[in-house]
Amino acid sequence: MSLPARIAAQNRKARHEYTIVDTIEAGIMLVGTEVKSLRAGKGNINEAFAGPNGDELILHNAYIPEYQAKMPFPHETRRPRKLLLHRRELRKLVMAIAKEGMTLVPLDIHFNDRGIAKVLLGLAKGRKAHDKREAIKQRDWNREKARVLRNRD
Repeated sequence: MSLPARIAAQNRKARHEYTIVDTIEAGIMLVGTEVKSLRAGKGNINEAFAGPNGDELILHNAYIPEYQAKMPFPHETRRPRKLLLHRRELRKLVMAIAKEGMTLVPLDIHFNDRGIAKVLLGLAKGRKAHDKREAIKQRDWNREKARVLRNRD
């Protein structure tokens, strides 16, 4: 029996600011106190982004606060963190970023059924203001349509 993935941090604005073309799950290299902070539900990835650095992928600007229990060697809160991907996946993402001008946006950090921290990355294109308004209109229309259909029965 597999347990559902537990979300530790989520970037809710990403799906509004960007059009997500593809998603990919990556491992993340963390130190012990960072894992404890994420398990406690602390962490913020709203301003975070991922980018290539040589032959690896790095998560920049993700905020994971220091663990509350005073540890002798606390971690840096906004340090760059290495993302773990297969070579083929990494090459595909780097090519999409370079050729098509796309962005890698972290959508959430969660723990899988084995208790390992994973990052859900979205390969995204930026939205213009009129696209955002159109998405809001479409979402409101779908919500209103569902409400009418539900009340009809």
